[in-house]
Amino acid sequence: MPEMKIDLTQFLNQQHLCESLTLAEVQTLLEYTELVEYGKDEIIADIGEVGDAIYFVIEGEVALLYEEHGQEREIGRMTSGELVGEMSFFDRRPRLLRMRARSDGTRLLKLSRAMYERLRVEHPYIAVNFLEHAIISLDHLVRRLSSDEMSLSRYMFGKAKR
Repeated sequence: MPEMKIDLTQFLNQQHLCESLTLAEVQTLLEYTELVEYGKDEIIADIGEVGDAIYFVIEGEVALLYEEHGQEREIGRMTSGELVGEMSFFDRRPRLLRMRARSDGTRLLKLSRAMYERLRVEHPYIAVNFLEHAIISLDHLVRRLSSDEMSLSRYMFGKAKR
């Protein structure tokens, strides 16, 4: 397991989340998280649950899905280096989307609410970096969805005339 910690430390050290953290601070962050693994199509978090954890994608892809008339519709995917589950985690409201692993061996770092609360008190600088990354991650998702919506709209209705 120490080898896994070194690999994760090196991986995180290359991510935007940790660009202003020292190697020791990255290792400290790892002490507050748990490495979890999901198989293809396994549900990570479901619609209606209140987020008790936030996840950092290490490997694989996580599909964001909503359910309509009993059918799942994918609205986005989060890949290596991105956070998932931050909206419900921070606003403590039921999830609107299902998070599902899209490949075997999808590995995530899980930060539970209890550990995040400890991190905020014990290492506020690290917690602020984590929070800033969550904001950036949400921004990237909203921009991707907005861009996809605009592309679809242009395809369906033609380009706007000036």
